[in-house]
Amino acid sequence: MTELSTIFKLSLIAATCFIQACSSSCPVLECWFVQEKAGRGGGLTGATTQEKSLLHIRTEADGQNDESQRAPKDINPERVYSVIDPAGTLCHRSLNPPRGSVTKPQCEINPFLPQPSSLDWVSSLTESGLSPVYLQAEWFSSAFQGLNEQLGISTITRSPTGSKEHSVILSVTTKTVSVKSRLGEPVQLDCGFWINPSSPLYGAGFAVEWRYQFRGRGRLILAYDGKTDRLADTQEEGATLDFDALHEKGNASLLLQEAKVLHSGTYICTVYLPHLLAQVALDLEIEEPPSLSIHPSPLPLAVPGQTINVQCEASGFAPLPVEFSWEIKGADGKSKTLDSFSVTGHRQAWDRTFSQTSRLEIDTSKLDLGRGGELTCVAAHAGGTRRTSVTLNVIGFSSPSIEDSMAMVGVALVLYGLIKFVSWTFTSSGSAEADKQDKKEK
Repeated sequence: MTELSTIFKLSLIAATCFIQACSSSCPVLECWFVQEKAGRGGGLTGATTQEKSLLHIRTEADGQNDESQRAPKDINPERVYSVIDPAGTLCHRSLNPPRGSVTKPQCEINPFLPQPSSLDWVSSLTESGLSPVYLQAEWFSSAFQGLNEQLGISTITRSPTGSKEHSVILSVTTKTVSVKSRLGEPVQLDCGFWINPSSPLYGAGFAVEWRYQFRGRGRLILAYDGKTDRLADTQEEGATLDFDALHEKGNASLLLQEAKVLHSGTYICTVYLPHLLAQVALDLEIEEPPSLSIHPSPLPLAVPGQTINVQCEASGFAPLPVEFSWEIKGADGKSKTLDSFSVTGHRQAWDRTFSQTSRLEIDTSKLDLGRGGELTCVAAHAGGTRRTSVTLNVIGFSSPSIEDSMAMVGVALVLYGLIKFVSWTFTSSGSAEADKQDKKEK
């Protein structure tokens, strides 16, 4: 019994140590603290400055305070902070690389000024016009990107004036920093948010906004006022939210019913609380491989020394570019790359997909093709490589093949039958005329 008791105690100790190890797996993040210099007068804003900083992430406010005060020699101790994240979002494995790893997560922290928003779908959050005493503190906005673009996080933290302990009040997260999709498929752009239950802003309402940007141009995709349960008048067709999941789980993911080329670009998910906002950016790339066709198809019979012009059209692909190549496989099974081809400029269709044509000139006198082979057009594209083939037949090479002989016999039989038919027709016609003439003479 004593031995069993000892084993049980050891098991409890091991379990306790395991739990403590898991709870202490939050990272220590090297971050850039970026802020603007004082203005130079005349309303102009000075350049920004950046300093190295260190963020000790924890899930509880009463743990590892001594560790949070340690700083490397190249970091100002005033830029060492403790960040309390009860949700544990900042403890994600993509923000905690193995020790000694060359690649590290990206992190930037900026001072933040809480203020109301005048947007129609946000103004209801601050309609009282009063500034709560709760806002009288130091506020910071931080952006994080995990290794291999696994995760993107934006947080708003609050710190009592003069304190270096920051509490996460709002965090917005995406697990799809970079998304690729085929044409016509449904797409989900992940975005979720968390509000600290201990904050007075919890339960005070929220708003969600999705915007699109591409090459300097942007547009509003969808905006929703969660406090009044109202969608903005401007809403792009085919874009929606799961409103039940939005209210119950903070799932603000954007759903696109059918991917189109015009959907390629950057999407910004912004979550608003009274006087606060945080946002994450996602990139969507529509990659549609080309459809290939060879013209003419089938290829005409060729004779040695003849030049044949063939073209391969790649259509319905996006984005640019596409890379063409040609190859031919002879009757002996050996493949050869053909270089005597050109490529036209691209053309764009009504659905914004592209098409392009490659033209190949085959000089049969320069190719040891024997009786022909299989000609293949290859188009390499970001969405996938596509191939299409046709058969090239060369006749009159050396002695006739069995196929050639059979073809010639077939042609001879057809010609013989045609000659016999014409001869029989004329013979029958001549006999009929002779009979008529004899009857008239009688």
